[in-house]
Parts: sequence; structure tokens; C-alpha cells
Amino acid sequence: MIDLDEIDRDLLRELSRDATQNAGALGRRLGLSQPATWRRIRRLETAGILRGRRLHLDAEALGFGVTVFLGVKLVTKGQVDLGDFERAVSAIPEVQTVEHVLGLYDYRLRVVARDIPDFERILRRRIMTLPGAGAVEANVLLNEERRPGPIG
Repeated sequence: MIDLDEIDRDLLRELSRDATQNAGALGRRLGLSQPATWRRIRRLETAGILRGRRLHLDAEALGFGVTVFLGVKLVTKGQVDLGDFERAVSAIPEVQTVEHVLGLYDYRLRVVARDIPDFERILRRRIMTLPGAGAVEANVLLNEERRPGPIG
């Protein structure tokens, strides 16, 4: 754990907004030199605060107009190897995220599909045939606002 000063927090906000910015542009925005900015980025990476940089793909622009969050309850947890379920669900290309959760459902999945009939096909042929898959609850995403999250 490292102490973050206000410049570190500003740097994290800028990177969470657009991780493609180079150290020179970030430095100019924050009032730092390029080498000083680069050292701060390296320090944040070494501390594990920054872990990689991701490109956000626009699913809709790629032809996937529907996003559905699925809650999946396993039939009997004691009889199902969670690893088998996780490996099988992770192999489905339309499943973007797999989260093992505590609550009414055992897993929360983020699934993209071209349209509702395509989602129904994915649900029936791929998800409901997974080892241990039981009850599911689907919530269709209407819109999404991405936020960088808290930066203390």
C-alpha cells in the first residue's frame, strides 16, 4: 500500500477516463514533466494500483445490440464442480464476464447477443446446457453509464 497524493489521484482519474494518453500529454495536463509522470505511472503499477490498460470495445458497433445480465443458480452445489461450470461458461464467446457471487444466485454473467432471438439461442443451447446450470434470471440492459469509480 502506498500513500497517494492529489497528483496521483488526478493521474488515476485521467487514466481511467482515457488510458491511451501518453506520459507527455498527461504531464502537460497535470503540470508535470514527462519523466516525472512516467515515474508516477511506474510507481502505481509496481504498487498494483494500475493493472494493465484495457481497450473498451463498443458491442453495439460490433453488431451486438443486446446485453443481458444473467443470474445463474446451480442445481446442487455439492454435486457440481464449480471449476467445471466456470471453465464451460468461460468458453462461451458471448459471455463477457463471469462473477461468482453470494446471494440468491451463484453466478452473475454479462452476455451480449445480436438481438433477443440470438440471446434466446445462446441461453437455450449454451447456457442452460452448462454443467450444473439450474434456475436463471435475465435482466436486459437498457443503457449504461460508465464511471471510473472512487479514487480516494
